[in-house]
Amino acid sequence: MLAKVWSAATLGIDAVRIVVEVDARKADQPGFTLVGLPDAAVREAYSRVRSALRHCGYWLPQRHFTVNLSPADVKKEGSAFDLPIAIGILVVAEFLPPDLVAGRLFVGELSLDGAIVPVRGTLAISASFAHDKELRELIVPVGNASEAAAVESVRVVGVNHLPELLRHLSDDPAIERAVSLPAPELPRETPDFSDVRGQLQAKRALEIAAAGGHNILMIGPPGSGKTMLARRLPSILPRLSLDESITTTKIHSVAGTLPAGAGLITVRPFRAPHHTISVAGLVGGASLPRPGEVSLANHGVLFLDELAEFQRTTLEVLRQPMEDGHVTIARVQRTLTFPSRFTLAAALNPCACGYFNDSRRQCICSPGQIARYLGKISGPLLDRIDLQVEVPALAVEEISTFTPGEASSSIRDRVEAAREIQRQRFARVSWKSNAEMTSRAMRKYCELDPPSRRILDQALTHLGLSVRAHDRVLKVARTIADLLGSEKIQSAHVAEAVNYRALDRAYFKTG
Repeated sequence: MLAKVWSAATLGIDAVRIVVEVDARKADQPGFTLVGLPDAAVREAYSRVRSALRHCGYWLPQRHFTVNLSPADVKKEGSAFDLPIAIGILVVAEFLPPDLVAGRLFVGELSLDGAIVPVRGTLAISASFAHDKELRELIVPVGNASEAAAVESVRVVGVNHLPELLRHLSDDPAIERAVSLPAPELPRETPDFSDVRGQLQAKRALEIAAAGGHNILMIGPPGSGKTMLARRLPSILPRLSLDESITTTKIHSVAGTLPAGAGLITVRPFRAPHHTISVAGLVGGASLPRPGEVSLANHGVLFLDELAEFQRTTLEVLRQPMEDGHVTIARVQRTLTFPSRFTLAAALNPCACGYFNDSRRQCICSPGQIARYLGKISGPLLDRIDLQVEVPALAVEEISTFTPGEASSSIRDRVEAAREIQRQRFARVSWKSNAEMTSRAMRKYCELDPPSRRILDQALTHLGLSVRAHDRVLKVARTIADLLGSEKIQSAHVAEAVNYRALDRAYFKTG
């Protein structure tokens, strides 16, 4: 007898159907053969399945079981095939009628006592089969039910253990359809801009970055508040839309960073990798590629503290995802693409000792040392950072007397108003923010009057801005105008935007 059970394998943040074919023949000694390009975790499935079935009261007959995972050219990895393999064995052993399996897709790991353990990527599986009319039910571990049920067009059932699943298949009793958990409330200790002392220019720059989706670099001595400011950037970003929430949750589900039982991610992610991170850790990798930090920060913030301490080769790989909004990872077997549309917030000391241009302490670095330290960051990478702002050390008065600043909620209201202007402006194109504008769109939406053009031409001449930096200034000026509700870019908007480009030239020409 041959049994066919549906399962799925994740490829990137999508999934493909896998047909688990199980055949059995009489043998003097029971055996098991698994084919279909499985990895080590999949090859170990039979030991887990056999123990789980035995603990649930199912003693397998003296047969040799052959399991084929089709299509055979797709690499299978992980333990999510335990459950469909167990179901297929129960069908060929005539413990389970095959008609109860038809039209159902099974995903889950089995523990030795028959419990069904959560796995990665169930939301990606659910979303990939959202329009499959042949699929009548998706069976997942109960710990994954909430995330998988976020796709409302798919009937999702969460199960705790194998006997419960078998009773459900026989309608004795049937398990009710899973529903996605409501969005969790934000924790009370969410970082807020009202906690930040002083730094009005940096706060303004972060507001512009949030309003237009721009990348930002903060330069200042240790203890000036760069990290504190960066951690509050997500609190002023626009709320996640449903599509953004699903995409973000899919990435974290595939990466295995989504807590068991969690529903959709409703808060923009904030990722802050250490400067010792590898290239694979930053952009993704492994034999079957997994999302890296740039993808885990999708629709959120990627914070790189002590930017000059990162390996230069590691930083250079950021250029493609910053420009394209996705990262492509090529391997011998397959090439996968992961979304990576994040806001980069970076922090940098002005020199190796950290006190160049600091009025409180004397810098001990020579001009050559400062140039070498800052030279670790390439010009092409700097050109992709729209806003560069100085974060000076706080004055004694600012430290000793604290007056609460403007709350994040008020700033976010202005940011969302500016984003709404951009959504209407770009309603017929794929991009949604000023930072994503193409050259053709800039010619249409970033027209300058003669005074504004003179300011920008002077900046090009005196600061040596590249063509890419010129375009960044225009995009930032467009965002400043949107924040003020101005239809046209004015000279004051261009002057402010140029001011946020002048800082890196002042430092990088040192020595």
